Amino acid sequence: MLTRWLKSRYARGAVVAGFALSLALTGSAGARADNGSDTVRTLYATLLQVMQNGPSLGARGRYEQIEPVIGRVFDVPLMTRLAVGPSWDNLGQAQQQQVTEAFGRYIAAVYAERFDSYAGEQLQVTGEENSASGPIVLSQIIKSDGEPVHINYLMQQSGYGWQIADVYLNGTISEMATRRSEFDSILRSQGVDGLIATLNAKATALGA
Repeated sequence: MLTRWLKSRYARGAVVAGFALSLALTGSAGARADNGSDTVRTLYATLLQVMQNGPSLGARGRYEQIEPVIGRVFDVPLMTRLAVGPSWDNLGQAQQQQVTEAFGRYIAAVYAERFDSYAGEQLQVTGEENSASGPIVLSQIIKSDGEPVHINYLMQQSGYGWQIADVYLNGTISEMATRRSEFDSILRSQGVDGLIATLNAKATALGA
């Protein structure tokens, strides 16, 4: 499943960010990340464990391991604000909270669905570099056939330490830019309530 997903996401020029830490893996789920590489290594270690236990966990079990700590790895409020774009300032506080929560559920459901089994894949952090927007952690996922897919993470420092703020495929394709285009279309046609309902429905469908 992961190999098919990586191929399809590469072909479409987008990659889904996502995000988690299993308490069974480490006791530091609530700890601050001292640097961006540690954050991504935590993400990858968790995804690897979820993949290795994917069939026995099932979709719900994978989601339950991933969802509780999404906020420790990704800056979901910032990512939601970036994805909604200028319309964010027109939303009430309750609406902003609902969109953020729905987006967090959607992110967790995507990872639970995509990283569902293990066939020898390797998830590796390969370095860091600076950019005008902030530090970028360089990484690659080596598929079971040996082909590497390069995925980079833009990091921002928050109250939880270093968190992921955006994800780039091959260093150029921004997940947040892709999401903003998608969200803008839904907001124009269905409004914020439609966006919230769409995200929640997708999360439910992925976890079914």
